[in-house]
Amino acid sequence: MRTHRTAKRGDRVSSTDRVGRLLNLVPYLLARPGIPVDEAADDLGVSDKQLRDDLELLWMCGLPGYGPGDLIDMALDGDRVTITYDAGINRPLRLNQDEALALIVALRMLTETPGVGHREAIERALAKLESAAGEFAEAPVAVRLAGNADRLEEFRRVVQRGRALRITYYTATRDETTERVVDPMRVLVVGGKAYMEAWCRRAEAVRMFRIDRIDAYTETEETSAPPPQAVPHDIRDGVFQPTPDLPLVQLRVGRSARWITEYYPCEEVRREHDHWLVSLRAADLGWARRLVLGLGPEVAVVAPPELVAVVGGEARAALDAYAAAWPAGEVADDAAIPATDALST
Repeated sequence: MRTHRTAKRGDRVSSTDRVGRLLNLVPYLLARPGIPVDEAADDLGVSDKQLRDDLELLWMCGLPGYGPGDLIDMALDGDRVTITYDAGINRPLRLNQDEALALIVALRMLTETPGVGHREAIERALAKLESAAGEFAEAPVAVRLAGNADRLEEFRRVVQRGRALRITYYTATRDETTERVVDPMRVLVVGGKAYMEAWCRRAEAVRMFRIDRIDAYTETEETSAPPPQAVPHDIRDGVFQPTPDLPLVQLRVGRSARWITEYYPCEEVRREHDHWLVSLRAADLGWARRLVLGLGPEVAVVAPPELVAVVGGEARAALDAYAAAWPAGEVADDAAIPATDALST
């Protein structure tokens, strides 16, 4: 039976040091089931109390869902500890050269992102990683956010000049490029991405245009004049705000795709045996189709029927193409061929 006690003030360590220790603690204990706590503390260079505090914290760590079957679990038999569920953390934290360089590039990109918070922490983490990586981290990898950093100031000046714009814009949710005239209202940065908020004359509504998706623009001779009903969006909860008029999509999600319930706003997430039933609003079904196809067999479409049909059709077309590429008798016995209903039900 688990008991919880309030941690008392003990050895002072940084949160960074503790995270690193926790990530290495699970694979260490997996390799030594039933190890005495004092012996593990000696090996890890911490006090017996600090290790017990770490074990209590591990009990609250795990996979999204944070319920039974998601959190790291262990058995404490007297003074001996055994990990019974590792939540996938089964190897020590080690980065190979490619992984370290990818992380360095990602951190450099964050430092170039306008409006990003905790910049000092990012720069400290980058400096530590570059120092540990050594010479290969000094490779000439230049990171610039084209369409964000440079164009952010450009569009701020455009908005200040107060002219209506004719823009060529790529809409990712529909995978199409359109021409439209807009009345700019403001430029802002949300989640590390730069946007121009404007009244769209084509949609007759306020729209948020990602600056890196504006392929071209021309300033017109007209003054920017958003109508009285053009009210700026409340972006405290993000750019996308689901509304009841948008299509409701229902998906059956496996463990490895559970992250979408934290990344996208969902109306309902319900656990069912070894999967979750997820309901969320989509900007349009074209976006939902691309999301599902990108996630593969870990997601099955439950509703609406038109999305079930289109995803099922594309899955069957993919199987037909696969069969054409591998004539009968030439497919290896262990070849993994996905089921046609893997993406739809």
